[in-house]
Formats: sequence, C-alpha cells, structure tokens
Amino acid sequence: MDVLVMLEENPDHSPVLAHVNSVPSPLSSSERPSRDIVTLYGVPSAESLALALAAAVESHRSSDRNIDAIRHLGVWAERGAIGDAAWRDSVTGQLVTRDLEIPLEILQATARCLLEECGQLIRRIAAGLSMPDWPEGARRAITVSLGPIMGLTAPVFAPFESFLDRVREADGLTFDFEGD
Repeated sequence: MDVLVMLEENPDHSPVLAHVNSVPSPLSSSERPSRDIVTLYGVPSAESLALALAAAVESHRSSDRNIDAIRHLGVWAERGAIGDAAWRDSVTGQLVTRDLEIPLEILQATARCLLEECGQLIRRIAAGLSMPDWPEGARRAITVSLGPIMGLTAPVFAPFESFLDRVREADGLTFDFEGD
C-alpha cells in the first residue's frame, strides 16, 4: 500500500484532523500502483498519523474490495472517518457511489495495531514532517509503502495477489517453494 503523507501547516480552513484520498492506478499504466494520499492538518503526531493511516486501511476494507474505487474521507479525532467511494461497475458501466463511515472505535483499534507493528516508522514520518529545516515554500510530503501488517492491509493486496497467481499459472510459472 503506497501512501503519500502531506502536511498542511495552516489548519485554519479545515475542521478535520486529516483527509484521506485514494488515487487508483491509471488504466494505461500497470507500473504505477494505486496510492492513498493522507493530508494531515496542524502539528503532526504519531497518534494523528496512525489514525489517518488507519482510515486509509479501513477504507479499502469497506468499499467492496474494489481496487479501482476513488475514496475521499475526512478524519475527525472525536467522530471517526466519514466520506464516500465511487467506481464504475464492471458489468453495467454505471457509476456506483457509496457512503463510507468508519466508527472511531474501529479507527482507534486499527491505529493501535499500526503503532504496534510499525510505530517507529510512523514516528519517523511525523518527526520528518515536523522538522523546521524544510526549504521555504516546499510542500511537506513523504512517501511510504506499507506491506501487509497483521492482516490489516491484506484486503488491499488480495486482488493484486490473486491477479499475480493467475498470471503465474497462465505462464506456467507456478512453483512450490519449501523454506527452512
């Protein structure tokens, strides 16, 4: 799961803790994977970043596992995450939209798991965004890739892994590996 974490230093115009948006991979490019964009408002902390990353993970779980969905969520520290997802139905071609609401309790549980599994990385990203020596006028943004974490991000990778399995079988590249 590729995530671009950005910091908006002037939180005056936003009542939310963070925004989480998804950008599906373009149809013409299989090289560029889908990406989630997390925009934090105000002073970043490991806890606020973990809550926003939890919203990204949970949004993938709650949108019918459609990897081409475009998602937009607002994350509130006291309300959870609220937003929507939209995608084209593969059969009818119709645009499908669905409201997303992720309760605060679920976000907090997922954020705790993220902090347990990759807390050091999350703290380093928050510290990196807070560093005072960014060039003037530069957008504070850090890209990070999160692998499967205790099954949290497995729903994100499942469609891609099943696709890879089909390609391997089609090309006769399926093999068994016995590790130590």
